[in-house]
Amino acid sequence: MSKGGFMKDALVLCAITVVAGACLGGVYELTKAPIEAANLAAKAEAYRAVLPEAVSFESDDLTDTIAAANADIAGMGFGNVTVDEAVTAVDGSGAPMGYVVTSTSNDGYGGAITVSVGIQADGTVNGIEFLTLAETAGLGMNASKPEWKAQYAGKKVEQFAVTKNGASAENEINAISGATITSNAVTGAVNAAVYFATNCMAQ
Repeated sequence: MSKGGFMKDALVLCAITVVAGACLGGVYELTKAPIEAANLAAKAEAYRAVLPEAVSFESDDLTDTIAAANADIAGMGFGNVTVDEAVTAVDGSGAPMGYVVTSTSNDGYGGAITVSVGIQADGTVNGIEFLTLAETAGLGMNASKPEWKAQYAGKKVEQFAVTKNGASAENEINAISGATITSNAVTGAVNAAVYFATNCMAQ
């Protein structure tokens, strides 16, 4: 290939790259707002699902508090788990009635699992709802079934534990058949949320 032909091909390739980059940038800008809106809607729906009695959910700047808590949580045996955010649930009179803490476990079989946990003011778990769950169909995805999620509800414990032998204690959660990894990941995320609500929010 002649030097001129090589330069021509290089210029064409450069032009294609620039145009493709511009197109991708345009697509990103077009989809950014709808994606953010969808994420906010999903979070709002999860909040209402785990604490339906709340009239509104208020958020404060908890960046430093969350960072400090995650440093503690890292040594608690909950797995590769972090608290992402937390809000205070408010009743009709404007009084705090509980909290919703969102946490993520990176120990899922299919990737990160993000769960919002509704926790009453006294530390009782009101319910859990998934924001991210991409486990194996028919196995880990069974975590999304209401009957499995309900195991956490109505319980006031310091820490949940997964069992394969049938739950017999208040803090025990029956493992999903064939999906112990998922069960442990979800439970680790719930434990992190409970810890944060009872030790960092309820002050």
